[in-house]
Amino acid sequence: MEQQNEFKTARLAAGLTQKAMSELMEIPFRTIQDWEAGKRTPPPYVRRFVLNELKDIENGKNS
Repeated sequence: MEQQNEFKTARLAAGLTQKAMSELMEIPFRTIQDWEAGKRTPPPYVRRFVLNELKDIENGKNS
């Protein structure tokens, strides 16, 4: 899976819109758009954190 699409795939699997993800995770909306479009790439630790959080949301472990 291309990195530019993994954020969108994980977000959709978690049942979130870009706006909802932005508000929930306190990530600027534009940043999420850029990640999904492949215009920007977060540092590896941010990528892991965000994808893990989305996976937890998908699995119903949202704390």
